[in-house]
Amino acid sequence: MKKLLIAVIGFLLIFIGILLLVLPGPGILLIILGLLVLATEFTWAKTIYDKFKKWLKKK
Repeated sequence: MKKLLIAVIGFLLIFIGILLLVLPGPGILLIILGLLVLATEFTWAKTIYDKFKKWLKKK
């Protein structure tokens, strides 16, 4: 049940973030936040989040 709730919240944040990429708002921030929420339960999301952090450190 906990994993399902985290998945719903994480994907909802990502979906809203994608919508906010074309609408005014902090789209990228919500996508990153959604990935961070998903990374607490899913290894594939943690891998993507870790790659993003590594890419940010290079910049």
